[in-house]
Amino acid sequence: MAARLPNCFIASIRTQNYTRVKTRDRQPLIRRESLILKATAMDSSVTKTYYQNVVVMRHGDRMDNFDPTWVVTAERPWDPPLIHDGLVRAFRTGRALRAHLGFPIHRVFVSPFLRCVQTASEAVAALCAVDDDPNAKSACGVISIDPSKVKVSIEYGLCEMLSREAIRLDVAPKDGIFRFDVPQLEAMLPSGTVDPTVERVYKELPQWEETVTGSRTRYEQTIKALADKYPSENLLLVTHGEGVGVSVSGFLEDTIVVEVDYCAYSELRRPISCKYEPVAAGKFEVLTQSGKTGVTYYPTSNLT
Repeated sequence: MAARLPNCFIASIRTQNYTRVKTRDRQPLIRRESLILKATAMDSSVTKTYYQNVVVMRHGDRMDNFDPTWVVTAERPWDPPLIHDGLVRAFRTGRALRAHLGFPIHRVFVSPFLRCVQTASEAVAALCAVDDDPNAKSACGVISIDPSKVKVSIEYGLCEMLSREAIRLDVAPKDGIFRFDVPQLEAMLPSGTVDPTVERVYKELPQWEETVTGSRTRYEQTIKALADKYPSENLLLVTHGEGVGVSVSGFLEDTIVVEVDYCAYSELRRPISCKYEPVAAGKFEVLTQSGKTGVTYYPTSNLT
């Protein structure tokens, strides 16, 4: 069994006061929103209420965890790609999200690290596939996509923890500067899906040697900020293990996350009420059951 690197996941006990609920299937949700919109058009005093959904997903299987010799010759040893099985897992997860979430994904935001961009590319191809071939194992098997279904953007706030707890000193950039060619990364995403008009929540990358607490705060703030920015849309955030962990422990009271598998994901939901501007957003509820989608967590009381 391959050894885990430090940046697989760091268990968190940081919590806030939020809860959990289950999602609904796609068509009834669309019909309900349609009825609400019609009612609102007839009567301006009617308050439109609906749910916004946010899915937070970890990247797929990374190269350096399966081929330790890869870092020896790598130009960017801190930024490994996915192995083939990681690409397949990401595509299958995207297909599972499309089939089972019960609501459409409108926007995808992704960490600039290569493994996350490759994961997002596979997942988006599955989400946007037209006449999907059930035998397709990765994006290479998708004949055509509808790029109008999902729009994708790179978000620095979702990046890996930039600290030695996540990235070993012997592979980190010597000057502490992590450089990304964003246009090159965007070119890896399915054609027509990139939204060039989106402004990032984090305009710059965090500084090297950010604290674990600081990175967890960053993840939580980014999740909230992206949701607030697009309150009428359902989001998929492709990030790292710690980011997925925070999406549970940061919104579910007295919870510790102990494991986040490759391509594991959490589901959050919150009510949105729209009568006047700005819209009123309720608290996020964590939909994820421990162990069901690759995220394992326990009440903090279990620690005793």
